[in-house]
Amino acid sequence: MAENKTELVVCIVNAGFSQNVMEAARAAGAKGGTILRARGSANPEAEEFFNITVQPEKEVLIILVPGTIKDDVLKAVYKACGLGTDACGIAFSVPVTHTTTIKE
Repeated sequence: MAENKTELVVCIVNAGFSQNVMEAARAAGAKGGTILRARGSANPEAEEFFNITVQPEKEVLIILVPGTIKDDVLKAVYKACGLGTDACGIAFSVPVTHTTTIKE
């Protein structure tokens, strides 16, 4: 299967950890990202399954990266801010099939 030219890396972390995510992503080759504020809504069964306590205030980072560095970015982000850290983050990627640039 051909590797996608562009991937969207999504990382969801506890509020206050977005800078840690971006530092890890940049160290792996990402150029930048967008930070969105969010609220978690996990139920007690999910908390028990993952053995975590869910803090409702979250930050969602979306980072477009070349497909060639997607795995490096995901690994770096998860190592810095994964479930075993205070950030209690999860990260995943989705393929991007079309992109465009808006010029004025």
